[in-house]
Amino acid sequence: MIFVTVGTHEQPFDRLIEYIDHLKGQGLIEDEIVVQTGFGVYEPQYCKWSRFLSYDDMTKYTSDADIVITHGGPASFILPIQMGKIPVVVPRQKVFGEHINDHQVEFTRVVAERMKNIILILDINDLRNTILGYDQIVSEMSTGVKSNNAQFNRKLSTLVSELMSDL
Repeated sequence: MIFVTVGTHEQPFDRLIEYIDHLKGQGLIEDEIVVQTGFGVYEPQYCKWSRFLSYDDMTKYTSDADIVITHGGPASFILPIQMGKIPVVVPRQKVFGEHINDHQVEFTRVVAERMKNIILILDINDLRNTILGYDQIVSEMSTGVKSNNAQFNRKLSTLVSELMSDL
């Protein structure tokens, strides 16, 4: 199952919803697709959809999904990461009237480069091949949030030991 969420921002993200629905309608995606459409005006013809979902439903669909596709809002893509999944992130873009600026593009670009735990899609035409090649793509990536705790603890322990030995 593929779960698509565009969050609760008041500007529509029909570009993503229409693209996914057309892929399903053309038979290019055989998986069941569940879409949370938000404030969009496009109503999917080939996917199960709802404008908004409860947090419990969002969590269930995210957990059950083989692929999670989200907009660039941090809450939407962090949830699948916390579940050990690598989300496909399609940030909203100002040029398409999907947001007031391109902060989602800028933020997700940084996350993709630094954390390497999201698949960033800036050109919607790359989404089809990403979905079809998802398993191969994620097999070469890490999952979850990276932490420097172990390294920090080792360095702190060494520092404390050195300070204590000088006493």
